[in-house]
Amino acid sequence: MRILMVGDVVGRPGRYFFMEQTPELRRQKNIDMVVVNGENAAHGKGLTPNIFEELTGGGADVVTTGNHIWDNPKVMEIIDTEPFLLRPANYPEDTPGKGFCIYPVGKKKIGVINMAGRVFMQPPMDDPFRLGDKILKFMEKNCDVILVDFHAEATSEKLAFANYFDGRVTAVVGTHTHIQTADEKILPKGTAYISDLGMVGAENSILGMAVEPVVKRFLTGRPSRFDVAEGAAIYCALLIDIDDKTNKAVKVKRIFIKPQERI
Repeated sequence: MRILMVGDVVGRPGRYFFMEQTPELRRQKNIDMVVVNGENAAHGKGLTPNIFEELTGGGADVVTTGNHIWDNPKVMEIIDTEPFLLRPANYPEDTPGKGFCIYPVGKKKIGVINMAGRVFMQPPMDDPFRLGDKILKFMEKNCDVILVDFHAEATSEKLAFANYFDGRVTAVVGTHTHIQTADEKILPKGTAYISDLGMVGAENSILGMAVEPVVKRFLTGRPSRFDVAEGAAIYCALLIDIDDKTNKAVKVKRIFIKPQERI
């Protein structure tokens, strides 16, 4: 089995590049399932029903999110009804939506867990380690493969989380920072890992946003309006090969498509 996990899609440039590249990637690389983080897909903040349909129509099977999931109130129209739209599981128990799902791929059942970190993150979240233990008691009995999108700021927290669950989940991939890291690997007990997938968004930007307002905020210390950067986009993801007999990851490969390298 081959799974593609795609970094945070940022605004219209990211959505369009995701929709352009993903179907061809699926075909060329024989990808069985695509998981993408969509929390920044609606003009850099949040998600809407129409944009969720764009992502799923463009090749996504499961859409994860993060701390910006609530930034666009229209997401409330679908957060409880779309079975393959996730928000971090460690929000309080009465939060709308769900933090994990099971997606069928042939005879396999693929569990996807969305979790958020707590270091340097707002709002405060429940403990992802202990909650992860509870979720896995259910997932381990009902899933062949388990994937985790760990939406967090600190690489130390991401590494600690992945090592804690090494061998119990098939993959832990980091999202949130929008910068792809070069530490993809398979941990000692068989879990695929990368600290951050990166983003699908404008190449000439600061994390997918227009450069000048971000620089101005650093220079002045005063608020400034951030808008999504326009222009050609990059596509960042991790390709994970999974042994069909053991359900363990056997190979990982970073995907980084620049505009001039589009498929």
